[in-house]
Formats: sequence, C-alpha cells, structure tokens
Amino acid sequence: MGFSLKAYFLVALVVFDISCMVFIKDVEAAGECGKTPIRSAAVSLSPCLGAAGNAKAKVPPACCSKVGALLKASPRCLCAILLSPLAKQAGIKPGIAIGIPKRCNIRNRQAGKKCG
Repeated sequence: MGFSLKAYFLVALVVFDISCMVFIKDVEAAGECGKTPIRSAAVSLSPCLGAAGNAKAKVPPACCSKVGALLKASPRCLCAILLSPLAKQAGIKPGIAIGIPKRCNIRNRQAGKKCG
C-alpha cells in the first residue's frame, strides 16, 4: 500500500505550513503612532471633536494638551489620525482639524507641513 506522489506532496505541504506557524513569528512594526494603535490615539483626542469639525469652535484646553503631547511624542501621528477612516466616520474635517495646533498656540508645531 504505497502513497502516491500527490499524497507525499500534500503531507509535505501540511508539514511546511505547520512549521511556518510554529517557527516564524509575526513582525509588529511601529506605525505612525509608534506602538500605539491608531484607534487608541484617535480616542485620546476625543476632546477635540467639536473643534475638528468647526473652524469657529473654541478649542478646549484638554484638546490643546492632548494635541501638544501627541505632537511632542509623534508628530506624524496627528496626520495619520486625521486621514484615517475613523476620523471621517467621526465627522472630522482634516482641513479644519490640522489647524488645531495653531489655534492652541502650540509653539513647536510642524510649521508648513501638510497632511497627505
């Protein structure tokens, strides 16, 4: 009772797949927001929702402190959040929201930089 070539190939393929799952580990690269998931970074900016959708709305101090800390830790993260589908679902207008650091008088903001 011998195995056919197809059976040997199938067994070899299964063994290869199992060995790949066991020995090859996932690579977790840091994104624009470092190791913080973009969803978590976006939720941390929830005090900014009103100001991110209306250019005439007053920016709350809690929003300014969150944006300032985010820009200090990871400047590109703000653009990643503003251009994410999550921001669009929340009604954030990127063109308005990108002006929040200026409206907060944050001194070390990325002058002249645009998202996208």
